[in-house]
Amino acid sequence: MKTLVLGASGATGNHAVKQLLALGGKVKVIIRSTSNLPNEWLENENVTIIKTNIDEISINEMATYIEDCHAVVSCLGHNINLKGIYGQPRKLVANAIKLVCDAIKIKNGPVKIVLMNTAGNRNKDLMETIPLVEKMVIGLMRLCLPPHVDNENAAEYLRSNIGQNHPNIQWVVIRPDSLINTEAVSAYTIHFSPTTSALLNPGKTSRINVGNFIAKLLIENDTWKEWVGKMPVIYNK
Repeated sequence: MKTLVLGASGATGNHAVKQLLALGGKVKVIIRSTSNLPNEWLENENVTIIKTNIDEISINEMATYIEDCHAVVSCLGHNINLKGIYGQPRKLVANAIKLVCDAIKIKNGPVKIVLMNTAGNRNKDLMETIPLVEKMVIGLMRLCLPPHVDNENAAEYLRSNIGQNHPNIQWVVIRPDSLINTEAVSAYTIHFSPTTSALLNPGKTSRINVGNFIAKLLIENDTWKEWVGKMPVIYNK
């Protein structure tokens, strides 16, 4: 099975690729031409590298990239600097998810989508409630931080526009809390909803654990069946 990974050169996307390979998968990555790649990817016959900018890919081009893939993973995100937060493209993640979905419709075959998102984004299907203070802060974030709105819109596109019964698209939105770097996969827990406030009392999630969960979703059928069409929250145990 082959998986297309967007944002593969990022801090979490890198782990997703490595974990997929470790579990026996094949990977195709789309990265910027200026991105640095691990030598082991360049020498691995199970890794296909496509160098281009995601916001310059046409629907037909994306359909070609997806053609031999059973899944697409998005670990796209905005750089944490002024240009990354307030510069273009402000709709990087949402536009990429829509592009992938439109390309899958052209391909006309079943594809799984895994979107890395954030625990600060609520799952409206579950009517998740948050404290008033957190609700006010999130309202300010929507006004002041375009990346948060981008994350919300990307997840909402899958939840509302694709929904639960699309003939060719199934999806899972993964919501990690505060991301940290660790060297090895550790014990982690998966929940339907946040168990603590993402803003007032955030939990921690290792990037490598996110990568491991992504790989298990796409390699283990039972894990996929458990979480398909849902927005699981992942915490370090």
